[in-house]
Amino acid sequence: MRLVAVLGYSRRRSDEMHDICADRLRHAESLDADAVLLSGEAELMRGAWKGSGVPLLDTTARNTRQNAAGIASAARRLGASEVVVVTSRWHAFRARMLVRAALRGHGIRVRSSSPLDRPPLALLARELACLAMLPYQLLHLSRLAGPGR
Repeated sequence: MRLVAVLGYSRRRSDEMHDICADRLRHAESLDADAVLLSGEAELMRGAWKGSGVPLLDTTARNTRQNAAGIASAARRLGASEVVVVTSRWHAFRARMLVRAALRGHGIRVRSSSPLDRPPLALLARELACLAMLPYQLLHLSRLAGPGR
Protein backbone atom coordinates (compact mmCIF):
# COMPACT_ATOMS: atom_id res chain seq x y z
CA MET A 1 0.00 0.00 0.00
CA ARG A 2 1.52 3.30 -1.12
CA LEU A 3 0.85 6.48 0.82
CA VAL A 4 1.67 9.74 -0.96
CA ALA A 5 2.23 12.54 1.56
CA VAL A 6 2.25 16.12 0.30
CA LEU A 7 4.05 18.67 2.45
CA GLY A 8 2.56 22.13 2.48
CA TYR A 9 4.42 25.41 2.14
CA SER A 10 2.93 28.71 3.18
CA ARG A 11 3.43 32.32 3.89
CA ARG A 12 2.67 32.52 7.57
CA ARG A 13 -1.00 33.23 8.23
CA SER A 14 -2.01 33.48 4.58
CA ASP A 15 -5.36 32.39 3.19
CA GLU A 16 -3.83 31.72 -0.23
CA MET A 17 -1.78 28.75 -1.34
CA HIS A 18 1.85 29.57 -2.09
CA ASP A 19 3.11 28.70 -5.60
CA ILE A 20 5.59 26.22 -4.07
CA CYS A 21 2.73 24.38 -2.37
CA ALA A 22 0.65 24.41 -5.57
CA ASP A 23 3.57 22.89 -7.51
CA ARG A 24 3.89 20.12 -4.92
CA LEU A 25 0.16 19.43 -5.08
CA ARG A 26 0.09 19.26 -8.91
CA HIS A 27 3.07 16.90 -8.81
CA ALA A 28 1.35 14.63 -6.28
CA GLU A 29 -1.75 14.43 -8.47
CA SER A 30 0.38 12.73 -11.14
CA LEU A 31 1.62 9.95 -8.83
CA ASP A 32 0.09 6.51 -8.27
CA ALA A 33 -1.23 6.27 -4.72
CA ASP A 34 -3.48 4.08 -2.66
CA ALA A 35 -3.95 6.96 -0.23
CA VAL A 36 -2.94 10.63 -0.14
CA LEU A 37 -2.16 12.68 2.95
CA LEU A 38 -2.06 16.48 2.78
CA SER A 39 0.12 17.77 5.61
CA GLY A 40 0.50 21.32 6.83
CA GLU A 41 -1.73 23.65 4.81
CA ALA A 42 -4.11 20.73 4.38
CA GLU A 43 -7.35 22.72 4.13
CA LEU A 44 -5.96 24.96 1.38
CA MET A 45 -4.56 21.96 -0.47
CA ARG A 46 -7.82 20.00 -0.15
CA GLY A 47 -9.68 22.84 -1.84
CA ALA A 48 -7.26 22.71 -4.78
CA TRP A 49 -6.88 18.90 -4.98
CA LYS A 50 -7.78 17.56 -8.44
CA GLY A 51 -6.40 14.06 -8.01
CA SER A 52 -8.45 10.93 -7.57
CA GLY A 53 -10.00 10.04 -4.25
CA VAL A 54 -10.52 12.04 -1.11
CA PRO A 55 -7.23 12.90 0.58
CA LEU A 56 -6.59 12.51 4.29
CA LEU A 57 -5.73 15.72 6.14
CA ASP A 58 -3.08 16.54 8.73
CA THR A 59 -3.98 20.09 9.73
CA THR A 60 -1.80 20.22 12.84
CA ALA A 61 1.72 20.12 11.34
CA ARG A 62 3.51 23.47 11.37
CA ASN A 63 7.04 22.34 10.46
CA THR A 64 8.84 19.45 8.79
CA ARG A 65 9.35 17.49 12.02
CA GLN A 66 5.63 17.67 12.73
CA ASN A 67 4.89 16.70 9.11
CA ALA A 68 7.08 13.62 9.59
CA ALA A 69 5.33 12.60 12.81
CA GLY A 70 1.90 12.95 11.20
CA ILE A 71 2.96 11.04 8.09
CA ALA A 72 4.37 8.22 10.21
CA SER A 73 1.18 7.99 12.23
CA ALA A 74 -0.96 7.83 9.09
CA ALA A 75 1.35 5.27 7.44
CA ARG A 76 1.17 2.95 10.44
CA ARG A 77 -2.60 3.39 10.78
CA LEU A 78 -3.14 2.60 7.08
CA GLY A 79 -0.70 -0.32 6.99
CA ALA A 80 1.44 1.34 4.32
CA SER A 81 4.40 -0.51 2.87
CA GLU A 82 5.74 2.63 1.16
CA VAL A 83 5.57 6.36 1.77
CA VAL A 84 6.31 8.84 -1.00
CA VAL A 85 7.05 12.27 0.44
CA VAL A 86 6.18 15.02 -2.05
CA THR A 87 8.16 18.16 -1.41
CA SER A 88 10.56 20.47 -3.22
CA ARG A 89 13.94 19.09 -4.35
CA TRP A 90 15.82 21.46 -2.05
CA HIS A 91 13.80 20.18 0.93
CA ALA A 92 13.57 16.47 0.02
CA PHE A 93 16.69 15.17 1.80
CA ARG A 94 15.75 16.56 5.21
CA ALA A 95 12.06 15.65 4.87
CA ARG A 96 12.91 12.09 3.81
CA MET A 97 15.35 11.65 6.70
CA LEU A 98 12.79 12.87 9.23
CA VAL A 99 10.02 10.59 7.92
CA ARG A 100 12.43 7.62 7.98
CA ALA A 101 13.33 8.39 11.59
CA ALA A 102 9.65 8.64 12.53
CA LEU A 103 9.05 5.22 10.92
CA ARG A 104 12.20 3.53 12.22
CA GLY A 105 11.60 -0.12 13.02
CA HIS A 106 8.33 -0.40 11.11
CA GLY A 107 9.70 -1.71 7.80
CA ILE A 108 8.03 0.99 5.73
CA ARG A 109 10.02 2.18 2.71
CA VAL A 110 10.36 5.96 2.35
CA ARG A 111 11.26 7.85 -0.80
CA SER A 112 10.60 11.33 -2.11
CA SER A 113 9.31 12.78 -5.34
CA SER A 114 9.60 16.42 -6.31
CA PRO A 115 8.41 18.83 -8.95
CA LEU A 116 11.10 20.54 -10.95
CA ASP A 117 11.66 23.82 -9.18
CA ARG A 118 14.40 26.36 -8.61
CA PRO A 119 14.35 27.80 -5.12
CA PRO A 120 15.25 31.35 -4.32
CA LEU A 121 18.64 31.72 -2.64
CA ALA A 122 16.98 32.67 0.65
CA LEU A 123 15.18 29.31 0.78
CA LEU A 124 18.41 27.43 0.14
CA ALA A 125 20.10 29.36 2.94
CA ARG A 126 17.19 28.61 5.29
CA GLU A 127 17.31 24.90 4.41
CA LEU A 128 21.05 24.80 5.15
CA ALA A 129 20.40 26.35 8.55
CA CYS A 130 17.66 23.77 9.21
CA LEU A 131 20.08 20.97 8.32
CA ALA A 132 22.18 22.00 11.31
CA MET A 133 19.25 20.97 13.53
CA LEU A 134 18.68 17.66 11.72
CA PRO A 135 20.55 15.44 14.24
CA TYR A 136 18.42 16.76 17.11
CA GLN A 137 15.21 16.32 15.13
CA LEU A 138 16.18 12.77 14.06
CA LEU A 139 16.86 11.81 17.66
CA HIS A 140 13.53 13.26 18.80
CA LEU A 141 11.57 11.42 16.09
CA SER A 142 13.43 8.16 16.66
CA ARG A 143 12.39 8.22 20.31
CA LEU A 144 8.77 8.82 19.30
CA ALA A 145 8.92 6.00 16.74
CA GLY A 146 10.02 3.33 19.20
CA PRO A 147 8.87 -0.25 18.64
CA GLY A 148 5.15 -0.76 18.69
CA ARG A 149 4.22 2.88 18.09
